[in-house]
Amino acid sequence: MLGNSSCSGQENVDVNKTTSESSLVSTQSTKHSNSIESLLMKYYQDIDTIKNNIIVFKNGKSMRFDDNIQKNGIELLDNPDVEDQFRFDYNLSKNASSNTDAGRIRNETFFKFIYGASAAEVQKNLGTILWCPSLVNQRIQVTKKCGVADSLQKVSFALDKHPEWKKYLTSVGGTFNWRKISGTSRLSAHSFGMTIDINIAHSNYWQWDCSCIDERKSLQYKNSIPLELVEIFERYGFIWGGKWLHYDTMHFEFRPEIIDYIRNK
Repeated sequence: MLGNSSCSGQENVDVNKTTSESSLVSTQSTKHSNSIESLLMKYYQDIDTIKNNIIVFKNGKSMRFDDNIQKNGIELLDNPDVEDQFRFDYNLSKNASSNTDAGRIRNETFFKFIYGASAAEVQKNLGTILWCPSLVNQRIQVTKKCGVADSLQKVSFALDKHPEWKKYLTSVGGTFNWRKISGTSRLSAHSFGMTIDINIAHSNYWQWDCSCIDERKSLQYKNSIPLELVEIFERYGFIWGGKWLHYDTMHFEFRPEIIDYIRNK
C-alpha cells in the first residue's frame, strides 16, 4: 500500500442560512440523497458531513453543494457546482449510444480542496507505481490521496495478465500535468494527479478527429480500445473518457463517486 490516501480541504464559505433557504435545502437533500451518499462514501477520509447544502470537510473547511442555478451545456462545463457533477448518468454498458458527458463536469474548487490547489500542492502527494511490470515496466506518478495510486496499481496488476492488450498499454500518454484543457480556461483533471492516458497511438480524441475545439459541434464517435480493458479500470473506480459524448478514449479518471452513484441509483 502506498499510504497517505487522506484528503484535505483548504478554504471556507459562509454557511449561514435563512429559514427559507433551510427549507429548500431540506428538499434538495432528499432529492440528491444518492449523490450525497456517494460523495460521503468515496471521500470519507476528507468529507465530514453534507447537510444544509454545505459540504464540510474534516479540517473544518466548507463549500456549497448546490448553487440552485439552472445551466445549459456550456455553463455546466464552465461553472458547475458539486451537484452538477451528477447531472448526467455515466454509461456502464457497452452501448456507445448511451454515452453522456458524465465526468467532464468538474467543480474545480472541490477537486482543489481534495487534491491540492496548485501544482506544488499536488506534487507533494504524488506516488510512483510500476505500470504493468511484465508487459510495460514503466514507472508513472499519480496522487496517493484518496487511494488513487493504490487503485491504479491494482488496475496495473490486472491488465498485466493480458498480453493481447500490450499495444494499448505501452508508452503511457500522461498522468500528472498541471494544465488547462485545450481550447478552454478549465483545468484538466490531469492537474490533480488522478488520471492516466494510455497509448495515444491507439486512441481517439474528439478535438483531433473533428479538427476543432467547438463543444457544440456534432461528433462521429470513434474508438479502438477493447471494452474489456475498460471494465478493469471501472472495477477500481476509474471512469473512461471513451464513454463521453466528447470522447477521449485514452483517458481514465479516478471518479469512484460517479460509478457508485449510477450503480446505486
